[in-house]
Amino acid sequence: MKIGILTSGGDCPGLNAVIRGVVLKGTMTYDLEFVGIRDGWRGVVDGDFFPLTRHEVKGLSKVGGTILGTSRTNPYEGPRGGAENIAKTLYGHRIDGIIAIGGEGTLAAANRLYNDGINVLGVPKTIDNDLRATDYSFGFDTAVNIATEAMDRLRTTGDSHQRCMVAEVMGRHVGWIALHAGIAAGAHVICIPEVPMSIDQIAEQVSKARDRGRAPLVVVSEGFTLQGMDEAYSDKGLDAFNRPRLGGIGEVLAPEIERITGMETRATVLGHIQRGGSPSAFDRVLATRLGLHAADAVVDGAWGQMVSMQGTDIVRVPFEEALGELNTVPQYRYEEAAALFG
Repeated sequence: MKIGILTSGGDCPGLNAVIRGVVLKGTMTYDLEFVGIRDGWRGVVDGDFFPLTRHEVKGLSKVGGTILGTSRTNPYEGPRGGAENIAKTLYGHRIDGIIAIGGEGTLAAANRLYNDGINVLGVPKTIDNDLRATDYSFGFDTAVNIATEAMDRLRTTGDSHQRCMVAEVMGRHVGWIALHAGIAAGAHVICIPEVPMSIDQIAEQVSKARDRGRAPLVVVSEGFTLQGMDEAYSDKGLDAFNRPRLGGIGEVLAPEIERITGMETRATVLGHIQRGGSPSAFDRVLATRLGLHAADAVVDGAWGQMVSMQGTDIVRVPFEEALGELNTVPQYRYEEAAALFG
């Protein structure tokens, strides 16, 4: 069998480790043949393939980014898009199926293609940890580590100037990165999409920390909404899947915190540094295991499914179980952190 591998959507630490795991297990154990698909679904639509052997994947587990490239192309858009055209392209290159490594948008496209007759298998990828049916996604641990280190640095400069520091992290519509990094960094208030707050509530926690002689740290997820806001803050338009590009809520909060508390406040948007660099040891292991099990799933013909982590085991679940509802932060997890606020 000849299998295409693609990475789609935002890049993520651990993508290369998945690719390496798939290729090594598939070639050494099952004698599968692999081709790399350049730039996500764009490469599928354009037929942009290249051979992927052991030589191309050597030493990749510690390398960040993706050797395949990525994009946010929608495979159903454009004159060469759609399941019928893609099926012809795959047949012309004698490709029997696709392993799609990506997040919610990628897997939704993969599910649609599978329902339209294309052999597609999924591997979950997201620093946001927002996919259902997997307890953790690779990339999340690395993003939390990067965000925590950045917040530690913000706290030292905040302490020096007695400023309130606002750190905005990624996460889209879930608050996992903000929650974990905020707890690890000792944040005085954590703002996540699952728990709307008023600016007065945030300012109250900032004031409590200041009154104890601390330089407050406010951690906010990009998808957080203040009470009264109808949707998450976005002034960057839509992506290829018609989802708003989030970011900037930290810059909204900072001047309001300063206005209410009278404390000098600065906002830092961590942005894409959370995606960059080498994956953590945890993410290298998780990504490699997912890749190994993806090769097994191909041989078993488990198309239309996604490999995922449940507990400490790697299992297979239908695409539908991973899509639709997001993996949101439960209220009790937020309450654990809230006990430390102020």
